Formats: sequence, C-alpha cells, structure tokens
Amino acid sequence: MRDTPAPLLQTAGLRRTFGGLVAVRDVDFRLARGEIRALIGPNGAGKTTLASMISGRIAPSAGRIVFDGRDITAARAPSRVALGIVCTFQLISVFRNLTVFENVALAAQRRLLRGPGDIFRVGAQPLARLVREALDAVGFREAWTAPAAALPYGHQRLLELAMALALRPRLLILDEPTQGLAPEETAGLVRLVRQIAHATTVLLIEHNMRVVLDLAHRVTVMDQGRIIAEGTPADVEADPGVQRVYLGER
Repeated sequence: MRDTPAPLLQTAGLRRTFGGLVAVRDVDFRLARGEIRALIGPNGAGKTTLASMISGRIAPSAGRIVFDGRDITAARAPSRVALGIVCTFQLISVFRNLTVFENVALAAQRRLLRGPGDIFRVGAQPLARLVREALDAVGFREAWTAPAAALPYGHQRLLELAMALALRPRLLILDEPTQGLAPEETAGLVRLVRQIAHATTVLLIEHNMRVVLDLAHRVTVMDQGRIIAEGTPADVEADPGVQRVYLGER
C-alpha cells in the first residue's frame, strides 16, 4: 500500500476570535503540493481570516499551522514569506508612486537578501534578471518605467502578481484576484494561474464560480467559520448543502 504524500500545508483545530465573534472555528485543512485549491463561501464565512492566519497577517487564537513539516504557528509574516508563503490581496497592494520595475525590484530584492549586510551586495544584474523573469511570467507588456498609478486596473493586478512571483513562492495565496476585472482580463488571469501552478501550489479565494469550476483541482467550502464541504468542483457543485448556503437553491 502506497503511503499518502505529506501535505505542503496543514492546519489543526485552527480558530480565530474577535471579541465575542468566532470567525474561524476549529478548522482542519490540508493542501497538497502542486494543487490549485479554491476556497469559497458566502461573505463572512471566514475565508480571508483563514488565509490571513496561514500567511501570518493575523495570529490564530488556537490551533496549529504546519508548512512543509515545520510548525509555523508562531512565525511572523516575513518569516513565512522567506519560507515561500506569499499572498496577494483583495485590494491591490502596489506602490503607486514607484515605477513598474521598482515595484517588482523591491520584492525581488527581498528574495535575494540573506542577511542584514546583503543589501550592499545585491548585484544589479541578478536583481534585473529576477524582475524581468517575474514580469515576463505574467505577460506584462507595459513600459517598465511607467508609474504604477498610471496603469489600468487590470494591469495593476498583473503587477501585483509579478511582485508575488519575484518572491519565488512555494504557496501562492490569491485573495479575490478577479475582483474588478473585465471578462477578457479574467480569462487571461485564469490562463496565467494555470501556468503558475506548474511550479507553485495555489490557494485561491474566489467568488466567481465559473473561475472556480474551471480552475480548481479541489474546492473547500466554508460557512460560519467552518468547512462544510470539500471535494472536486463537480462534487461541490452538486452538494445540496453548498447549494443552500452558497450557490442558492435550484
């Protein structure tokens, strides 16, 4: 009998409370290496809170988080980035007054730094190569000297994704990446995520069910802070409980 491969990410009894509100309730979650996993549910289900605990933006009230066999429950967000956990956000997070190149270079520089003194030893050529690879990976065709503030919304999304890729993620968390995109931009992003997933595990928080069904290998459904269903897109779409709380009665 073949052993089940160890998951890249695993949580056990993960909980987060805000005062008297329980946002995430004792969640056990496993994410396989090389997987595109969609995390869905109605507003307030706890999706972003769960992702924020995984990325280190907020600390859990209880439970454990294990990444690649290492307990990272107490690790801060920068330490998790160094391990390869990278997150993009619902609201675009770019430095609007910096150029395209400078935005990606900031992320790439962080990837190249190994210690406090390394900031004086990061060469211009390795930095430029990493920036070029990240921008090429997302198909960015705009002038690299353009300020981020001058880019259309969809291109700012691509810039943010290039910044994430410059960090060489092992786990890339995408929080509502298609929000605000036109249909053709959404289709392009789906193709891009599929391409990224050849080298990176992806956790996708998404409301657009067409994107979820088209892209995800497996889907996890949350409601009221709990996981209520998990399986292939077809299994989840057919689940009566999911239809009631998320997709609506048929």
